Amino acid sequence: MSPLGIIRTALPNMDRETRDQYLLIIQAKDMVGQMGGLSGSTSVTVTLTDVNDNPPRFSRKLYQYSVLESLPVSSVVAKLKAADADIGSNAEMDYRIIDGDAPGVFNVTTDEETQEGIIFLQRTLDYETKHSFSLKIEATNRNIDPQFLTFGPFSDTTVVKVIVEDVNEPPVFSALISKMMVSEAAKVGTVIGTVSARDPDSSSSAIRYSIDRNTDLERFFNVDALSGVISTAKPLDREINSVHNITIFATENQDPSLVGKGIALITVMDINDNAPVFAIEYETLLCENAAPGQVIQTISAVDKDEPPSGHPFYFSLAFSAANNNNFTLRDNKDNTASVLTKRTGFHRQEQSLYLLPVLIVDSGSPALSSTNTLSVRVCDCDMDGVPRACGAVAFSLPAGLSTGAVLSVLGCIIILLVLMLLIVAMQRRRKVPLFLEDERDVRENIVQYDDEGGGEEDTEAFDMAALRNLKVICDSKVQNVTPETPSVNPYSASARTSYKTLPDNIVFQEFIWDRLKVTDADPSAPPYDSLQTYAFEGNGSVAGSLSSLESPSSDSEQSYDYLSNCGPRFKKLADLYGNLEGSSVFS
Repeated sequence: MSPLGIIRTALPNMDRETRDQYLLIIQAKDMVGQMGGLSGSTSVTVTLTDVNDNPPRFSRKLYQYSVLESLPVSSVVAKLKAADADIGSNAEMDYRIIDGDAPGVFNVTTDEETQEGIIFLQRTLDYETKHSFSLKIEATNRNIDPQFLTFGPFSDTTVVKVIVEDVNEPPVFSALISKMMVSEAAKVGTVIGTVSARDPDSSSSAIRYSIDRNTDLERFFNVDALSGVISTAKPLDREINSVHNITIFATENQDPSLVGKGIALITVMDINDNAPVFAIEYETLLCENAAPGQVIQTISAVDKDEPPSGHPFYFSLAFSAANNNNFTLRDNKDNTASVLTKRTGFHRQEQSLYLLPVLIVDSGSPALSSTNTLSVRVCDCDMDGVPRACGAVAFSLPAGLSTGAVLSVLGCIIILLVLMLLIVAMQRRRKVPLFLEDERDVRENIVQYDDEGGGEEDTEAFDMAALRNLKVICDSKVQNVTPETPSVNPYSASARTSYKTLPDNIVFQEFIWDRLKVTDADPSAPPYDSLQTYAFEGNGSVAGSLSSLESPSSDSEQSYDYLSNCGPRFKKLADLYGNLEGSSVFS
């Protein structure tokens, strides 16, 4: 067995906090270290473990911190730490307040990760009440080794001074919620109560009061800006709103941005201002065979007012129906009443509906009442009293004619009426022609001639207006070509006889003038120049026609001097008529 090398401490007191690790070089030799022996070496690291042999120690005996008086509760006021040379669990410690002039205002706890003492606020601060606080804080090790108690106490203390700094605070109400009561009969301007606020700062600024209109949208109340007196601004109605929860603002005059808030809880007290009415809209049915004294309806009432003004209720028939022979009413003394029949033998044919006025009175002071009408319908009931048909007697169909047959007949009648309307509408949609085709159609009255005109700009080639008013142009003495008396029909036998006694040119001229007069005086003539075609039997024609188609001699020439004499404008017309031989003229 090889011998072992044992490493031992050489110093009586080793301190980890001074040096926590040592490096050793160990050499081993054989032959008991004699000459010629062999040796080997190795390194050994010796680490010292920690023991709790050091108490916590504050670096200072006095710490000072400043905080605002507006600091919220539970906020951190300060952090401090006691130093401990030990490590791990040997360095864990607890902090506590062991003395001071602020009991319950502050508290201290330990941060488990950093082993710091955290001082936090437990109550609100008020600079005007106390400017500073003094706290005595102790830090103590949690794990103490009894063998090291001779080193001294394993704890330390320090003093923490907290300075409170002044903040310009908003006004504070003497009571956060002010409860008030007012009658709903209160007149406008009635004083309800008073709210009070003060400036907590030493400056003691004046206060102005106002109402948050978001909590009083209909502006039922007013508050005096200087005194804080609350009064009514409108009539109140408990049945609409029985409690008003309004917010009151208190603003400093010196700094309007600082606003305090208070609540005014206003309860509206009830008065008897609502009459009782039926609880529901009753539908009362009465069988024709109802017996006298039979209960046909039980009624109750409601009142918007609160008791005792609203209850109990008293029921009776209105004065106008107190002595009727059909119904009576019994007050059940439990805010209900029963309606009973007084006779039998009700018939729908005689009267199908009865209106019964019921008087309801409440117990307020003064009492209020209302008259409510109960409608009673007479019904045809079966043997068990179940209504089968109520109200007025319906119209009965003739015997043997069912409802389906009646509906079929009505449907046929409606269909016939619709067909008749459609036929009338189709007839009205047919358009009547503007002119009769046999007399007014101008599409066939077209004259073709071989005269080559000068185009659209040649207004002298063909002037229909000049031809239509030929007599006016040629004879300046004639002012009106419209005949004052009905003209003679040029197609009549008398007209043709008179024309034959005149020369040919005169006959044709007279014929044209007569046709012009007839056309100008015709109210149904088109409102534009048109071609008029005439068939006339003049002198010298074997067939009695103006046309050259049946003339005995095609070489005979007709004279149109009466057109030429009118001037050069009608020269072309004269030549044209000479070519056409009087077959057509313009009017």
